[in-house]
Amino acid sequence: MRDRPPILAAIVEADETYRLESQKGSRNLTRPPRKRGGVATRRGINREYDCLLIARDRNGQTLDFHTGRGQVTAAQLHACLKPVLPADVLLISDGAAAYRRFAVQAQITHEAVNVKAGVRARGAIHIQNVNSWHSRFKSWLVRFRGVASRYLINYSGWQRLLDARRLTTPAHLLCAAARLG
Repeated sequence: MRDRPPILAAIVEADETYRLESQKGSRNLTRPPRKRGGVATRRGINREYDCLLIARDRNGQTLDFHTGRGQVTAAQLHACLKPVLPADVLLISDGAAAYRRFAVQAQITHEAVNVKAGVRARGAIHIQNVNSWHSRFKSWLVRFRGVASRYLINYSGWQRLLDARRLTTPAHLLCAAARLG
């Protein structure tokens, strides 16, 4: 879905969510098939998971990026977030070191929320908006019974449009579908 805001403003929350890599619909798998969805062979976030980076400002503008497999890196953050963040933005994220490195390199003000220590908010410093988007997205994906990794960014774009409440009538839906073709 190409209807994306050009830039995010003021306070921006950024966090990533991970989905187990899926080759649903592929005729030739690059790995042994998983039965009934399956689980990863190794613990933790690793190369078996697709990373979906979500950046959301407090005005509700949302951008999504499929950064590839495994944990997000500072270089990936630089490629995705640097073009859409103004210099005077406040970036809020979890305590991942990649965000700290990115903020220093990009000279952006950064605040981290230590979610692992049980700290969910420090006044206006929180990532609850972006985590709420993750929750809505994952519960919305359940109805599709698995999404191929190569289409994950399309589904997140669809969710972004639904979340912004731009597709309120069948005419809006047809117009959005016609722009894709």
